Amino acid sequence: MSNNSYKPNNMNPLKYIGHWFAKLGEVFAHEFSIVRHDAGALLFFIGLPLLYPIVYTLIYNPEVVRQLPVAVVDNSRTPESRELIRSASAAPAVEIFSYDANMADAKARMAAGEVFAIMEIPSDYARRLAVGQQAVVPMYFDMSLLLRYRALLGAMTDLQMKVMHDVTAARVETFGASSLGMASLPVESESNFMGDTSDGFASFVIPGIVILILQQSLVLGVMLIEGSSRERRRRYGGIDPKMVAGAPTSSLIIGKALCYTVIYLPMALYVLVMIPRFFSLPHIGDPADYLLFIFPLLLASAFFGQTLTLFAKERESTFMIVVFTSVVFLFLSGLTWPRYAMSDFWRFCGDLVPGVWGIEGFIRINSNAATLAESARPFTAMWILTGLYFITAWIVMAYIRKVSRTDSVPAHIPNTDAPSAPEAK
Repeated sequence: MSNNSYKPNNMNPLKYIGHWFAKLGEVFAHEFSIVRHDAGALLFFIGLPLLYPIVYTLIYNPEVVRQLPVAVVDNSRTPESRELIRSASAAPAVEIFSYDANMADAKARMAAGEVFAIMEIPSDYARRLAVGQQAVVPMYFDMSLLLRYRALLGAMTDLQMKVMHDVTAARVETFGASSLGMASLPVESESNFMGDTSDGFASFVIPGIVILILQQSLVLGVMLIEGSSRERRRRYGGIDPKMVAGAPTSSLIIGKALCYTVIYLPMALYVLVMIPRFFSLPHIGDPADYLLFIFPLLLASAFFGQTLTLFAKERESTFMIVVFTSVVFLFLSGLTWPRYAMSDFWRFCGDLVPGVWGIEGFIRINSNAATLAESARPFTAMWILTGLYFITAWIVMAYIRKVSRTDSVPAHIPNTDAPSAPEAK
């Protein structure tokens, strides 16, 4: 039987089933040897999942921004305006950096990057408060970083509520309950950030990022290995001497996918369980639930990577494909823009990415303590994608095996340089 013979002749169905499972196990074991001898695959299968979550988490620490410099233009210069400034400086996110005489000076500081916001207190601030009218305090924000804007806007909103409360209480004390008609009573509100009790950026973004890291590093490693296989096919007349002889296409792609999934299970345990504990990120769900949940994600990603092999004719082309898709997948995940606000076309594209469903389900379980049953929709979607990408991976592999034999010039096939690979007969 030749190295490129995929289906044995004159074999009854029962023997063929046994042959199929035997080749599945052979491919599964042999692929470990391929990965072990490929430094690039080891880097992406092990090194990248080990280091990237730590790097990303350290980048986003501390989780919240504090002591942002703010310039003040006080045109009122009254006890009321000074009290407003003192209250603003007490906010954790605000540091009163300067008192400027006019807006031109304050804007010059913002342009120079010395301050990120300007608070302008109008000249009639105290008078309007005294007569029961609404006082307007304009705020000007530097929008170069949304995280700073969010922190400053939250601090100013809290300050507004505090001033309303203090003014209303003073009027009731002075004029009695009849004065309540002069101003609206504030409504006490309490913010509870489910799954992100610290209201921190790392707690929000890292649980989603680690899922994309698992998917993209797995896809990258698979494409790297398959790109090397296509290079060997061109070199040796359409035959890959490191491929298991006589393996049916289905057992070949399933054996490879199971091998990659088994390799990634310890990485998933480290990324999804240990990293949140190391950095005190949300981890209130049951680890057993999201480790079971993550299995179809890894399997679907392995088949997804084998499907994308169609575009990876060399090892180097893998990097271009993954780098390009990583930005798109990050957008489609909903971490940068909510999925419900996307058009139907982009939502459909996101539905085809295993990591998008993985992010949704993992955050439900890990951050909001949902059970596996309560995450049935993304869990089912990932199994559907597993079946879909198994079919596409089979089509791609069958096409590659056929084309590489018909379009290549036969050449001498040396003995394989992989210790565990079988010799061509």
